[in-house]
Amino acid sequence: MKQSKIYASTCFSGLLGLLVLLLVNGGTLTAQTADTTANTTAASNRPVKNTFESNWIIDNQTVMVPSKGTLEFDIQHRFGIVNNGYSDFYGLFAPANIRLGFEYVPVKNLQFGFGLCKDKMQLDFNVKYALVKQIKGKMPVSVTYYGNMVIDTRDKSNFVAWGDRLSYFDQLMVARKINSEFSVQAALSLSHFNNVPGYVDADGAIRNTVKNDQFTLSFMGRYKLTEKMAIIVDYDQPLTQNPTNNPRPNLAFGLEITTSSHCFQIIAGNTQYILPQDNALYNQNDYSKGQFLLGFNMTKLWNF
Repeated sequence: MKQSKIYASTCFSGLLGLLVLLLVNGGTLTAQTADTTANTTAASNRPVKNTFESNWIIDNQTVMVPSKGTLEFDIQHRFGIVNNGYSDFYGLFAPANIRLGFEYVPVKNLQFGFGLCKDKMQLDFNVKYALVKQIKGKMPVSVTYYGNMVIDTRDKSNFVAWGDRLSYFDQLMVARKINSEFSVQAALSLSHFNNVPGYVDADGAIRNTVKNDQFTLSFMGRYKLTEKMAIIVDYDQPLTQNPTNNPRPNLAFGLEITTSSHCFQIIAGNTQYILPQDNALYNQNDYSKGQFLLGFNMTKLWNF
């Protein structure tokens, strides 16, 4: 096993500091915009609404940050792959992966959250900030940052040092609402693991099977069929080349049903992981071989 350098243990706190700075500046800009709007009453300055209907498009975050005072509860569930057929009823009775999470928006454009995932009993803390919002005729895209820190809470016998439990994820998302039915998003992410699998070579040296840092490029889209129903697609392409065990691309698609306070996504994809850094590094299911699995995301919103 090989640990990363001090950078890994400080990147998340550094990003949080950056977000605080952005928040302060954003508050000033928001106040200025409010004054301008009050003086000019120009409706054209208003951001485009509902680029997406949820924080999620299957396995990835969207650029959306709910309105101030919103509390969100997430249930994410992934069954087993369908390849075993009737023996486990196409994965529905296979061991499943589940995440329960909460997110809250204390101030405009800034969201904090946490969750617990069944896989490795991982506890995640996350932050999301809407940097730029699409404005018709003025700003063509929305830009949002998302990051998390994950703690593997399994027994200490699984680790050499406490820092081995930690992993991090940073993602910059760019999205555009093309028209009232169709929205698209692209994102570049960096996943970092303090500890990765390793082996001892013939000379007795410890070698990593994969790199500590993983870059991934993601694409997703949503097309509305009706006012409350849409088709959604998600694709993640690993960019980092590892010594061994390169992760497989993740392809997923599904049906999204929304109400004013709920979003339900029925999905089929080829990764059983839920946390984004695990998807980026560990997915070995090959969609070209039919190694798909079923799952769902369900969110509930309250506003205070």
